Amino acid sequence: MTKVLSLGGSIVAPDTPDHEFIRGFAASIRAWLTADSSRRLIIVVGGGGPARAWQQAYRNAVDSPDTEAQDWIGIMATRLNAQLIRSLFLDLCPHDVVVDPTSVTVFGGTVLVASGWKPGFSTDFDAVVLAERFQADVVINLSNIAKVYSADPRTDPDAQPIDSISWKDFRAMVGDEWTPGKNVPFDPIASKRAEELGLRVICAAGKDLANLEALLNDQPFAGTTIGA
Repeated sequence: MTKVLSLGGSIVAPDTPDHEFIRGFAASIRAWLTADSSRRLIIVVGGGGPARAWQQAYRNAVDSPDTEAQDWIGIMATRLNAQLIRSLFLDLCPHDVVVDPTSVTVFGGTVLVASGWKPGFSTDFDAVVLAERFQADVVINLSNIAKVYSADPRTDPDAQPIDSISWKDFRAMVGDEWTPGKNVPFDPIASKRAEELGLRVICAAGKDLANLEALLNDQPFAGTTIGA
């Protein structure tokens, strides 16, 4: 049994690394894995605060910022965060951090950690590619939002939380284009590929470890299922 976690960088490092969360996260994952020897987990890690800060610094420093350059800055932040997460599972993760999800042919151990890949794609897309490659039927997307909303709740007081939504309706909300640092529950390019694969994505609050354990154990959870 293989599950895929798209672990938002804003959970790992909102500004600087959140060591208390990281410790609890590692303990929860280890408990889940040791309960059943058939379990394997792929963790794809985002860039978080460092990615946004370094991208903003670049935009402030030049008159005409290059989109691909911004993407590479974000990708490098994901690789740093991914190396941190992999270091928590050295005994379970014999592979180096995966930087190209299309190149992985073997999954040894019980944990595989991946980072950003290349410009034009977010770590959400990498998670979808790895879910396809290792026959996972769901991607659990952990971020700083507990559910998908009908609109941005920070700007729209009438925004309502959504428990379940089709890919068609979700993609109408997020659009079809990816831009570096775009803040959506699941990125548009990844959403298109997930729909094509018939893959489910569950969006949930990343720091709620009890809820994460419920998700991993297929128990009732708080979050939004896309593609139900």
